[in-house]
Amino acid sequence: MLERKEGASWVGAGRAVTDIDGRVRSMLSQGTAAAPGIYRLVFGTGAYFAHRGMDAFYPEVIVIFELKEETGHCHVPLLLSPYGYSTYRGS
Repeated sequence: MLERKEGASWVGAGRAVTDIDGRVRSMLSQGTAAAPGIYRLVFGTGAYFAHRGMDAFYPEVIVIFELKEETGHCHVPLLLSPYGYSTYRGS
């Protein structure tokens, strides 16, 4: 789930499920650029691992980031294992 911060609230901006390669091709409507602002990605990691019959320590992972300028593409990889994760700004 992708949300954008508006004042003190988070407003839904997109929702997707990863494909077989573990990727989401787009969270926004086709042709929509991400406006500058603060965004929050919420990954349902507990459900992901439960679906695979695995235990996991983190039921969800939340990544908050800021876009300084309008962009048509923003790559935010989440490297995930049942008991740890890392993220970074991709190219």
